[in-house]
Amino acid sequence: MAFAELRIIVVVYLSVIIPIIVLLTLKRRNELPTSILKIYIYSFLICALGWELWFTYGWISGDPVDLRRSEILNYFIPKNINWLMNALGDAGTVCLGGLFITSKLLAKEQSILDGWSWKVFLVLLIWCIGQNIFVEMFLYYDQLVVGKSLSWAPLAPTGPWFNPVLFEFNDRTITLQSQIPWLLMTPILYKLSIFLHSKNS
Repeated sequence: MAFAELRIIVVVYLSVIIPIIVLLTLKRRNELPTSILKIYIYSFLICALGWELWFTYGWISGDPVDLRRSEILNYFIPKNINWLMNALGDAGTVCLGGLFITSKLLAKEQSILDGWSWKVFLVLLIWCIGQNIFVEMFLYYDQLVVGKSLSWAPLAPTGPWFNPVLFEFNDRTITLQSQIPWLLMTPILYKLSIFLHSKNS
């Protein structure tokens, strides 16, 4: 097993396990707002149905994940749980993590979820797109290179048919199709979070 493969396996599992441990710990202490748990569940469902299932199985004009990566990764992250692991990581580490970081950076006396703020949205967008670029460049770069097609998905509506390379760095490519899900998910996440927060206030 190469170090790069080990790094992917560790990061994928930790990005799922750590948020679940944090949520369970807060729940046990009665410190978990109902809205946060709902944000986690809805984010998981949106990410899973919005792109992770589609990207994993290659349902519409895409290559399934097991054809886009090494056998060792297929062994430790089997195709049939790949979408689950990625969607759980998206919901916990990216969505809840992004809301947490944004609240620490911007919240003074009130919640970042009291109403729409372009400043909050911009920080959340930078987090969501930034982490996705990082993941593509340093974790999943071999699975997402030019020539390995991702499926069309509801939150990746351009599909593989319109997928220009946005930029390259050290022979690694960042394409439009892989960025669109987080470009669309960020306003959905923020609006959903405001709504769920207001319902539980």
